[in-house]
Amino acid sequence: MAGVSGESLTAALADLAHQLPTASLTLAEELFGVLSAVDSSAGLRRALTDPSRSGAAKAALVDGLVKGKVSAQAEDIVAKLAASRWAAARDIGDALETVAATVAIAVAENGAGAASPSSVPGIAGSGVRGLERLEDDLFSFNQAVESSHEIQGAFAQPQASAGAKRTLALKLAPSAGEEARVLISQAVSHPRGVRVTKLIERFADLAATRQQRWIARITVSRPLTGQQTQRLQAGLNSLYERELKINVIVDPTLIGGVRVRVGDEVVDASVISRLGELRRQLAG
Repeated sequence: MAGVSGESLTAALADLAHQLPTASLTLAEELFGVLSAVDSSAGLRRALTDPSRSGAAKAALVDGLVKGKVSAQAEDIVAKLAASRWAAARDIGDALETVAATVAIAVAENGAGAASPSSVPGIAGSGVRGLERLEDDLFSFNQAVESSHEIQGAFAQPQASAGAKRTLALKLAPSAGEEARVLISQAVSHPRGVRVTKLIERFADLAATRQQRWIARITVSRPLTGQQTQRLQAGLNSLYERELKINVIVDPTLIGGVRVRVGDEVVDASVISRLGELRRQLAG
């Protein structure tokens, strides 16, 4: 999703971020339910994405659609999406799907995060373990589907009910966590014009992206000692207020120092970086 729709989705996810630490799986299910209602009416999608309508008018449409049927939190999220600008009628549904899946993924992260974090340096914190389990569950489900043409045909069968497809899907993932079951159920009952396995891959990609928040990629000029690794682990855990998994890469071209990347954030204290900055200052 690019352009104005991409900007609206980015804003929606930024607004959602502060809600994710306490989000519930029920919220994800409510948002997926609203998505189903939006997808069922082309007229509603056009009205919610009509640039000539005011945000207040769109919010009133949302109020009429979901009032009393979902929580106030879900209603507020949908109303803000409706008040945003969208380049195409389908884009609001795509955004709602992404937001709902993000909530379910955060629940997997937070649920595992309730456990005590590991004290062993280099071992991922419990949040990343929850995300890894979710990704494994989704991957295992896709493997089961792709191993059988009969199963693929069953999910592609338009005459089969959504309930029947959910029942079959959950039989294929008997040990999956609750968050994975919600995402799998959504994918098979409302694939929105794409293959079930493709939609599951999208959900897994969202989980993998969120997982990057828990992984620190450390680039150093020479191997670290065990004591150095422990100190670095403790310092980064304190800085980011969560237990990170450390991946260390040795790159002699750095000359010295260390470069740390956590998600999209980079802290570069390498000699080569400082030399580059000095060259830029001299040139400027």
